[in-house]
Amino acid sequence: MQALATPSRLRILACLYAGPASVTEISEAVGMDGSAVSHQLRILRHLGLVSGERDGRRVNYSLHDDHVGSLLEQAMSHVEHLRPGIAEQARHTDTAYA
Repeated sequence: MQALATPSRLRILACLYAGPASVTEISEAVGMDGSAVSHQLRILRHLGLVSGERDGRRVNYSLHDDHVGSLLEQAMSHVEHLRPGIAEQARHTDTAYA
């Protein structure tokens, strides 16, 4: 769960949810420097969330398995479920300070 708490890792995982990609493709998709993406991918590989497959000099990364995809789906579903309540709570807080 700690891996999902880091926005850059979550963006990388979301990118890979769409399909396998190289460091260059991921860095362009998430707006990060290639070396930063490589660093985060090392962490995600160590945590067992992504895997890499060599294709010549290039490595294509993908989600380790369907469980990681399900975990992302559940996390996003939870955020969407909470979003209306968060907006309502913010309105009440703004009214209280007015």
